[in-house]
Amino acid sequence: MSDTAWKSASELVSEIASGATRSEDVLDAYLARVEAHNGEINAVVATDVDAARARARAADEAAARGESWGPLHGLPMTVKDTFEVVGMACTAGAPELKDHRPARHATSVERLIEAGAIVYGKTNTPIWAGDLQTYNDVFGTTNNPWDTGRAPGGSSGGSAAALASGFTSLELGSDIGGSIRNPAHFCGVTGHKPSFGIVPIRGHVPGPPGNLTGADIGVAGPLARSVADLELALDVMAGPDDFDGPGWRLDLAGPRGGKAGDYRVAVWADDPACEVDSEVADLIAGAGEALARAGARVSDAARPAIDMMESHEIYYMLLAGELGASLPEGMRHRLRQSPPAADDMSHTAIFSRGAVMDHAGWLEWNEKRARLRDAWRMFFGDWDVLLCPVMPRAAIPHDQSKNFQARTVQINGRARDYVDMIIWCGMTCGVYLPATVVPVGRTSEGLPVGVQVVANFLEDRTALHVAGILERELGGFARPDMFS
Repeated sequence: MSDTAWKSASELVSEIASGATRSEDVLDAYLARVEAHNGEINAVVATDVDAARARARAADEAAARGESWGPLHGLPMTVKDTFEVVGMACTAGAPELKDHRPARHATSVERLIEAGAIVYGKTNTPIWAGDLQTYNDVFGTTNNPWDTGRAPGGSSGGSAAALASGFTSLELGSDIGGSIRNPAHFCGVTGHKPSFGIVPIRGHVPGPPGNLTGADIGVAGPLARSVADLELALDVMAGPDDFDGPGWRLDLAGPRGGKAGDYRVAVWADDPACEVDSEVADLIAGAGEALARAGARVSDAARPAIDMMESHEIYYMLLAGELGASLPEGMRHRLRQSPPAADDMSHTAIFSRGAVMDHAGWLEWNEKRARLRDAWRMFFGDWDVLLCPVMPRAAIPHDQSKNFQARTVQINGRARDYVDMIIWCGMTCGVYLPATVVPVGRTSEGLPVGVQVVANFLEDRTALHVAGILERELGGFARPDMFS
């Protein structure tokens, strides 16, 4: 049982069904690791052990009778503390929500539980899920298991850190600006940002508790230590929400290819508009070379017909329009009264404009997005997937300075704006594309690096399949040195 906590979700479900492992033993293995290591990592911030143990025992009794609750029968797991789970508080890292106890599960959580999963704990997130790091005044700072002086990413930082620490084999995260992909990259695990709209987001905070409308751009999706587990979880969660259920069904296309040699792969490892650390860019290029060796047709020159910075402005304006709606009215008034100069293209200025635009303005920017989406659609007529960085560098040192916009990061020895870190994720996020992150190597400092495998809208299975090929070619997840 010593390696139980490091097994994949798929392995554990199979062993529980066969009787080779008990659900309660898996739960105990996770709890033992949390007891031993969570003090240093601070990924798991809430538990409901009594309810989890009772359900695990029921799962074992059902398995002994030959019964199955579904494809996740008896699997203990954790979820990000932005998803409502009955029996535990849902804080989204916000002190004002520390006592919020939902009356029903988030839809995605409900589907995991209906498939047999056992949610035993919640994982940390930055306040209102709004940072590339994970810390808040409710639960404190989550550390990266590869280097506890560094951030695990955000906003699903607790999710990725829990996976990399052996506290769970499957996690539920969310992503509006890289919040699944960034932590997967920083912590050396896998993550999938689904095509927009295919996994219901009801029960996610933010928006406010009880909100029935999902955020533009934002999605719910799985994190794991293997691509197969991402596929397993996506199959469970994807489908119409309560509003759409009477009239439509989701039928995702299968992958475009059956083997590496069937794929046309574009590689975009670096760009002057958002410079990438040379070691990271080399590992992204190396992922393309691995696919070429496996038989794929690979190009490092193919690009969608877009301008990266124009794409980023469109994404950031629409993101600001979404996030700005929840700002206090006094702040919105001040932004209207003191607009930035028209030629100011800083992140602060773009956000200030987007946060207070009217509906007519939003429609104009949404049309610009539609034109970007069309350019990507045309690109995926010639190429099956795009490989690109998740972020311009590997995991950053903790930086909790109050002025978010004034923070900087080091890229190739030069300071860059902190918010530049979301440009590569935002390029694919704002246009609703699916993207799978899989580890492709480590830097000279021993920090993991992931690659984004991006596919056409609603072709999630193609992104996942190519990510699986990369996992086999390059080794996939490795335990952090502190656990090896």
